[in-house]
Amino acid sequence: MKKIKHLTIGLLSAIIISFTLTSCMTTKTSVGAFKETWGTEYTYAKGKQFWLFWGIIPLGRTSVNTPGNGNCEVVTRFTFGDVLISALTGGIITSYTIKVEAKR
Repeated sequence: MKKIKHLTIGLLSAIIISFTLTSCMTTKTSVGAFKETWGTEYTYAKGKQFWLFWGIIPLGRTSVNTPGNGNCEVVTRFTFGDVLISALTGGIITSYTIKVEAKR
């Protein structure tokens, strides 16, 4: 019974830590006049980029569409799902989530 309790506490601690640390691995890049443009933001496109050997070798190149006027914000995150992929493979395969946001 003690072993299950310690395992549960360890698992919950790992989940809480991974949720709090993923915000450190977020990159937001504004393109064009995105910040100056008025309007409501919406998700224009999404994608995932996969890497081998702890991020050394990319597995292909993810092509995420951008708006025709070029005004957008590219957000790259290391989400909880990406943490799971990395953890289950021992870091041999990692992924990053890419999202393109635009304004209407």
